[in-house]
Amino acid sequence: MNDSPDAKKKPAGNQVGLGIALGAGIGAAVGVATDQLAVWLPVGIAVGLAIGAGMVAKSKNKGASQ
Repeated sequence: MNDSPDAKKKPAGNQVGLGIALGAGIGAAVGVATDQLAVWLPVGIAVGLAIGAGMVAKSKNKGASQ
């Protein structure tokens, strides 16, 4: 078995994908509630992308400082 610390790291793409999925879900919910799905779905995806990218940047900075 490979028990090295590097073996347990998750790829950075998971955080961006998680942000996009959550943003799309929130955007879809707001869009359906306001009857403007075409507006809120892309807004939710953009916000989720920004949050996911921020999480990746934070994890890279945290790893560099250790």
